[in-house]
Amino acid sequence: MKTVAFYTLGCKVNIYESNALMNDFKKNGYEIVSNDIPADVYIINTCSVTNMADSKSKKMIRHAKKLNPDAIICVMGCFAQTNPDAKKMEEIDILLGNGNKSKAVGLVNEALEKKNHNRTVDILNIRQTFDYENLEAVEFDHTRAFVKIEDGCSNFCSYCIIPYARGPVRCKDKDLVITELKKIAAMGYKEVVLAGIHTGHYTCGPDYKLSNLLKDIIKNVPELERIRLSSIEINEIDDDIIDLMSSTNIIADHMHLPLQSGSDKILKLMNRRYDKAFFKEKIEKIRSVRPDISITTDVMVGFPYEEDEDFMECVDFIKEINFSELHVFPYSMRKGTKAYDMPQVKDSIKKERTHILLGLSKELKKSYYERFVGKTAQVLVETLKDEKNMIGHTSNYLHVIMPLDSSKIGKDVEVTLESTDGEYFYAKLND
Repeated sequence: MKTVAFYTLGCKVNIYESNALMNDFKKNGYEIVSNDIPADVYIINTCSVTNMADSKSKKMIRHAKKLNPDAIICVMGCFAQTNPDAKKMEEIDILLGNGNKSKAVGLVNEALEKKNHNRTVDILNIRQTFDYENLEAVEFDHTRAFVKIEDGCSNFCSYCIIPYARGPVRCKDKDLVITELKKIAAMGYKEVVLAGIHTGHYTCGPDYKLSNLLKDIIKNVPELERIRLSSIEINEIDDDIIDLMSSTNIIADHMHLPLQSGSDKILKLMNRRYDKAFFKEKIEKIRSVRPDISITTDVMVGFPYEEDEDFMECVDFIKEINFSELHVFPYSMRKGTKAYDMPQVKDSIKKERTHILLGLSKELKKSYYERFVGKTAQVLVETLKDEKNMIGHTSNYLHVIMPLDSSKIGKDVEVTLESTDGEYFYAKLND
């Protein structure tokens, strides 16, 4: 049997697409094997959101070739789409970008049949790609499943390469989403993450938006106990979504809402399309219906023109909002974006500011976790932690470790949250 291994870098959309391709390869007679052993084929689904992501993508490509010099190396994703270096790498046999990943199986089969390593390059003009590429993943590693509902972004934030890598917004038909979710629920999955590059821009017709899709999922797939939204922009949380959060607990008690900067000056330079006042007002509306919700965020440090006072303004605003955790990124120059030609902040300053915010993130997370010590909670048990314990997550994404009871894996259980170290909760199962 032919073997294929996958390397997946980057976002939840890439994870979903890789899982969909795994299913396609299985149907074509391939065995999926670990990516740290020799395989006949390597599929490398790349990321290019930062320079570090590019470096990791290159490293994975070279590592795969070393594992088996005779393997077919198929590279796809954002690094393949946008970085000219990809076309220069001799290790690559098949180079795809985004929007045509479904071709991978056919191109790999052809390469194996011909037993040659002639280069195949199939890169779409992604800015002129308006059709949604329908991939379907129905097998996942854990209790939580991912469903991609949207692709592309048209915001063009001044620092971001993703609109050039993913193309304009395009969405999966609502009926296809419901059909896929029914299959997932029938397999026993209780929680699903709705993923996209710009999830909040989901539409299916002129009067059908994300809140309509959520209502239809709740109505038509009652077996699902929890729906999570992947990263969504603050100006895409409309009153309909907030009303839905008020009326049902199925929408998870956690949202990841990228802030990027707490300085109005920097937000404008970033082309973020909101200011601090708007952000704060929306957070207050969300918390008015979900007081204990976990709100996490992305923050970028060292963006061009960011002075010390801008950074301290950001720190103060983060404390004012009182996020439960921060994902901190130093600004990374991406050629082709507006920010690339702006005056750059020194790397040493970026490093110092990153360190400060990571420390603040630990404080915020610890403070948020301590609010729940001694309380009861519902936990969806995911997998084994070790020989004596299992692990799962609450609706507000608390990481919970419990004594092992294998009959509870994949089920929703009630626990008492006894203690926390700021990273995990240690809980007892309630009868």
